[in-house]
Amino acid sequence: MKFDLRELAVFAEEAVTKAGDRISELRSREKIEVNYKDSGELVTSADLLSERIIQEAIMGKFQGHRILSEEHGVHNWDNFKFDGPVWVIDPLDGTVNFSRNLPHYGVSLAFALDGVVLVGAVYAPDLNCTYVGIKGEGSYCNGERLRIRKCTSLQDAVIGTGFPHDSAKVQPAIERVNRLRRNCRDIRRFAAPTVDICYVASGKLDAHTESLAPWDVAAAGLIAREAGSLSCHVQVVPDGIPNELYGEEVVFTTPGIFDDLLTLLRMESE
Repeated sequence: MKFDLRELAVFAEEAVTKAGDRISELRSREKIEVNYKDSGELVTSADLLSERIIQEAIMGKFQGHRILSEEHGVHNWDNFKFDGPVWVIDPLDGTVNFSRNLPHYGVSLAFALDGVVLVGAVYAPDLNCTYVGIKGEGSYCNGERLRIRKCTSLQDAVIGTGFPHDSAKVQPAIERVNRLRRNCRDIRRFAAPTVDICYVASGKLDAHTESLAPWDVAAAGLIAREAGSLSCHVQVVPDGIPNELYGEEVVFTTPGIFDDLLTLLRMESE
């Protein structure tokens, strides 16, 4: 099964751009309807609109391709079969930021074949940034080639992280933050991991680590790797879940601090 990756990348970029512009327009002209998931996470009418736009685009052009999206897959993704062509959607990452008119939010779309991510696009409308990656061909922001920042000392590193929506899981994240803060220059929490991981690709961050879902890491992870980032996990990835689509305790980092950062994070988990 062969695909034209550049054609898929153009499609992904167009889809996230269309969805992102529509939800930005929606927010500017009418009140956004806000609801809550079981975990307490926000879901808005903009999330659902963005998801519908992207799903309709995929189904109209790639019949037979399967879709994994946050809003319809959040409860059962661990049983999802990743074989064959799969599109992975985060229709609105950073929903709280979006609802509060904070600029750090994005729309993400990735294409994976048999669990390997081949194309990814992340659009951050308020930041005017469109990130695109193609496996083996690099990654770009607004057409400009991305490169990670070369950093060889953990003490000089600025590292992104985040907190889970489930309050029962917050304490380990706080302990991680404390450990990071004592051993690196500083930390950042922008609360939109698809954008945060792209920040590693563009050198704004030296690393990002957090427990995430497939739709958080699929497109942004490819973009980071194609810019020179290394990716791994603090713990072993379970059988049946592709490495590139597993987000629990994921790490994206510039190579120069890879060993020290992973050692630090693994000490925390013991």
